[in-house]
Amino acid sequence: MSKPDLKEVFKKIRQLEIRTRGVVNNIFGGEYHSAFKGKGMEFAEVREYQYGDDVRAIDWNVTSRKDDVFIKVFEEEREQTLMILFDGSGSGFFGTHKQFKRDYAAEICATLAFSATKNNDKVGLIIFTDQVELFIPPRKGRTHVLRILREIFYFEPKSKGTSVATAVEFASRILKRKAIVFLVSDLMDSDYEKPLRMMNQKHDFVVIQITDKSEFELPAVGLLELQDAETGEHFIADTFDEQFRFNYAKRMEELQQRRKTTLQKLQVDMVSVSTDESYIRPLAAFFKQRELRR
Repeated sequence: MSKPDLKEVFKKIRQLEIRTRGVVNNIFGGEYHSAFKGKGMEFAEVREYQYGDDVRAIDWNVTSRKDDVFIKVFEEEREQTLMILFDGSGSGFFGTHKQFKRDYAAEICATLAFSATKNNDKVGLIIFTDQVELFIPPRKGRTHVLRILREIFYFEPKSKGTSVATAVEFASRILKRKAIVFLVSDLMDSDYEKPLRMMNQKHDFVVIQITDKSEFELPAVGLLELQDAETGEHFIADTFDEQFRFNYAKRMEELQQRRKTTLQKLQVDMVSVSTDESYIRPLAAFFKQRELRR
């Protein structure tokens, strides 16, 4: 597969920034801040006591030197790090609606990154397949976010496979302090329970699963040559066969339920979104739910 045209990449990024700006300013900026609060409270200043202030905040040292009562004022220690783990494997090049799963995932990453930047947080990126193919250390600022988006859109995988465990283990090694970590993937993988559990114990960890409706329901269009996007295996399916379609849908639904059950047992937050629907509502609802839990 040839590299995408760089001019087209920049055009797409610019359009994406414009499209996500309103979402970030009106919805996700505040929701992100509320869902992922800072690491604690730090001293800001002292001021004169006002009626209703907590008497436990009185600064007795300052008060003893002044003619009035003074209290300590604290503010949230806000600065945090957002690390995005982006699944760049072959299954991302699938989509039966407006866009590939990969482009849909990239828009979600843009929204998360711009939300973090609005809150003055650092943003980093890991792109993985069955290996870590790109790592961008966390930094602040719009220019840095635009670089992250350029890398996502310009990225061409060396491998088509997926290893969620490899990516999560790599992130665990490089993140020395508690961070916000979003895994953006279709989760077409297995045997990742242990690293996810460890990641969830140390960091604010969220899985965003990208799906496409046609992955769960085959259309009745006759003989159809299907290819596994990651193994490359080809096979012929008779989609007129109602039993075959039923068995296929049942198998995929069972697989999806196992994924959800696994993450629930690990107590890992998961948001599942589909390319045929807007990601805004489910993601905003998740942020709100997470805020209420804190």
